[in-house]
Amino acid sequence: GVPPRQLPDPADHCNLSGLESLAIDDVTGFVNIGERTNVAGSAKFARLIREKDYETALDIARGQVENGAQIIDINVDDAMLDAEHEMVTFLNLVASEPDISRVPVMVDSSKLAVIIAGLKCIQGKGVVNSISLKEGEEIFTAHARQIMRFGAAVVVMAFDIDGQADGYQRMIDICTRSYKILTERVGFPATDIIFDPNVFPIATGIREHDNFSVDFLEAARLIKETLPHALVSGGVSNMSFSFRGNNPVREAMHAVFLYHAVAAGMDLGIVNAGQLAVYAEIPEDLRERVEDVVLNRREDATERLLEVAGGVKGQAKADGEDLSWRQGSVAERLSHALVKGVGEYIVEDVEEARQAASRPVEVIEGPLMDGMNVVGDLFGSGKMFLPQVVKSARVMKQAVAHLQPFIEAEKEEGGPGGAKGGGAKGRILMATVKGDVHDIGKNIVTVVLQCNNFHVIDAGVMAPYAKIIAAAQEEKADIVGLSGLITPSLEEMATVASEMERTGLSAPLLIGGATTSKVHTAVKIAPNYSGTTVHVADASRAVGVVASLLSATQKADFAAAVEAEQETLRQSYAKRPQRKSRPLDAARQAGDAIDWRDYVPPRPKFLGVEVFDNYDLEELAAYIDWTPFFRAWEMKGAYPAILGDGKEGEAARALFKDAEAMLARMVSENWLTARGVIGFFRANAIGDDVYLYADGNRLQGLAVIPFLRQQMEKREGRANLCLADFIAPRKTKLDDYIGAFAVTPGHGVKERAAAFEKDNDDYNAILLKALADRLAEAFAERMHERVRMEFWGYARGENLTNAELIKESYRGIRPAPGYPACPDHSGKADLFELLEAQANAAMVLTENMAMEPAASVSGYYFAHPEARYFGLGKIGRDQVKDYAKRRGVSLKEAEKWLAPNLGYDVKN
Repeated sequence: GVPPRQLPDPADHCNLSGLESLAIDDVTGFVNIGERTNVAGSAKFARLIREKDYETALDIARGQVENGAQIIDINVDDAMLDAEHEMVTFLNLVASEPDISRVPVMVDSSKLAVIIAGLKCIQGKGVVNSISLKEGEEIFTAHARQIMRFGAAVVVMAFDIDGQADGYQRMIDICTRSYKILTERVGFPATDIIFDPNVFPIATGIREHDNFSVDFLEAARLIKETLPHALVSGGVSNMSFSFRGNNPVREAMHAVFLYHAVAAGMDLGIVNAGQLAVYAEIPEDLRERVEDVVLNRREDATERLLEVAGGVKGQAKADGEDLSWRQGSVAERLSHALVKGVGEYIVEDVEEARQAASRPVEVIEGPLMDGMNVVGDLFGSGKMFLPQVVKSARVMKQAVAHLQPFIEAEKEEGGPGGAKGGGAKGRILMATVKGDVHDIGKNIVTVVLQCNNFHVIDAGVMAPYAKIIAAAQEEKADIVGLSGLITPSLEEMATVASEMERTGLSAPLLIGGATTSKVHTAVKIAPNYSGTTVHVADASRAVGVVASLLSATQKADFAAAVEAEQETLRQSYAKRPQRKSRPLDAARQAGDAIDWRDYVPPRPKFLGVEVFDNYDLEELAAYIDWTPFFRAWEMKGAYPAILGDGKEGEAARALFKDAEAMLARMVSENWLTARGVIGFFRANAIGDDVYLYADGNRLQGLAVIPFLRQQMEKREGRANLCLADFIAPRKTKLDDYIGAFAVTPGHGVKERAAAFEKDNDDYNAILLKALADRLAEAFAERMHERVRMEFWGYARGENLTNAELIKESYRGIRPAPGYPACPDHSGKADLFELLEAQANAAMVLTENMAMEPAASVSGYYFAHPEARYFGLGKIGRDQVKDYAKRRGVSLKEAEKWLAPNLGYDVKN
């Protein structure tokens, strides 16, 4: 006679719990997420975890809760940590501390295994941070289902396969799509979905960033209106990175942003709860200026905030430059100039130091090297970044240039003077190998080594092995460093190693460059040389490697460790599982079966070539993709987010300012000449070859371009692709077309860079080359846009932003010889002949098919809607023999150019 329990209606808000429950509803209001238990956000917490000082690490967590954090975010993702082990260890310790574990835990990791391990350790209901669509819907769905099994809520980042949402519409589109997948396909409770539409830095001085906060606020508003029960979160501290170091201004910015974000619907946020200003208590003038920035209410908002920022910080500078450092001793002044990269006073300070010294070389060996040691230490510890180090090197070179005449005069008068490179830690010969003209990476490594008191001899670019060996012998080099960018450089490096062995050299060999790797060095280069051969991933590693190789006490152990690692890599490579491949005939049968029946190939505006002389650099500058520019300087973040990065942001902003200033001069003063040529040709595919015709008569051939086909075994329904698949086969009797291009803004780079180097200004020389590379890619991007909309005209209605162009959100592709779909660099020779690139654009090829000027891009145009990029992968001997025959070269020659893609050992 007792009625069953009445089931309660499910809550229409998110409920979380530690030992105590946390309802995220209108009563609770905004929820603070403590961020200091995150190894990426707190250097102290990271150090404590690495040192296993868990008790002190727990104190940080406890402090977060005591300061008002209602959830604590725990992240132990670090390259030097076993993240899964550390997450389990720390969460188990947190569970034993009631004053910490009373609040819910946010398990924060980019690795699903770490997340699952963490969820197994927490009682109550926690939050996962985070998942996103960046790896596609299938993985997103699978991760969501696993998290749902543990009953956790989840933070969903506004990412997809095209990258991070950096504007209002992308934020809304990604969040809406994610919501539908989670609620309709996965069955995830809507109340447990927390969207982070991305908080970006504002007030950076870059106009495109001014509306970031407004975009977030509007996105939060619409998410709350259109995605029922979903929550909104964000990393509040991100928005103020441009004022890093000025805590009062940052706290005011956080408070103002939160005031408006909470009103827009933001429910949670990562905030340092102990450092949050009260909105109403912010001085009225400061609050108004911050509000102008946050809400993007006026064009001069950033400048107006900067006007009061110094006063708020309590460190207002006197009008003009702060020259208080000029009051120090000459040694202190020299050290400051080197660390800060300030060259205005270096000559007078060096002269003062010279007059006080008994010999001019003592100034180099004393205060200047002391200052550079500080630079080296700061760089090694991650407190300085590459652009800053190169600026320091520029100042050092200016100082040495002033002292050099006095040193030479002393030698002529019979004084001790000193041998070339005397006093240095060691002598390193650096060279870009034969056939390659790229030297940005080599020059950067050179500067970094010089900053650490190594004497570097530069053998230049296009250096044949005979020149490298002769220079190493003549200069008595302690170490030889080889650099290269294009894949044929890898074979050349192996040749250099073999020749060094033949001639009896024993100096350690360093291998570096974009196409090199530890595995390739171990398998293909090191076996050719009995001396130590070391792969150096980037400039930041070079100093440690060189120091170890030249240390009397460390050299033997270091060399043994390298050899042991390389032997392990060789064994692993030999035992690697081979992906099943198809015979060439079967792969061709599995090609992309495009339906050509209703397709009408668009006819280009003209057939033949068109030449572009002195193309407008200002037009090209608007198409620059800046992310690779920062990567060239070994700064890993994506633009524009890197400008607000907590670690690299300050250096990135300074570099970007210098780049924009130089770019403006390049344009206004016509430093460079941009030349290019494009062409369109009637074409049909016959098998894996594309035949080009001089006119409408298919019997009159102009050229044949042989392409390669994937041979890996794929799932049913997935094609083995070849670029020829995207051109209408001859049997269709359709008149189809293929395009080609070769562009360069690089005429003038070599001369201008040489002038900078003559003035001991490596910084601006490297900056110039890096910008020229970006302009080359921008030239290719702009020309492809004009091809689609104007010259070929198959996408006349296209209207894309530069960000969308960078993400290639358009019809058609422009693959280049030497890249994944057609990896044979020798294909450039046919391309250059077709376009008459030397006559039309003054572009030439080296024997290894590197383009000169170095800042150049070339490739093909494909217009078919289904044309897409792909990687060739490993191919079999049957295809290489077939390809050699089609190209009219020997098997050995074909194997040379296709070496990275060979799925067999040429020796067997």
